[in-house]
Amino acid sequence: MEELLKFILDNLVDDKSSISIEKREDDKSVVFEVSVSEQDKGKVIGKNGKVAQAIRTVLHSASYKDDKKYILKIK
Repeated sequence: MEELLKFILDNLVDDKSSISIEKREDDKSVVFEVSVSEQDKGKVIGKNGKVAQAIRTVLHSASYKDDKKYILKIK
């Protein structure tokens, strides 16, 4: 799942070296805390949060396979 998130972010941002993904996991959920450069933050969030919501939808769809809840937080 982390590879999927990294792939999506790589294609959104200009400064690929600034991508940082921290993963915290417990029994029922996995939290991905993503940070990117200030210039790319708007691209990841999108207008009215639509890009971030689309990424969350992809993670939610993939969560059915693993029986875990995936949560995306943007720092």
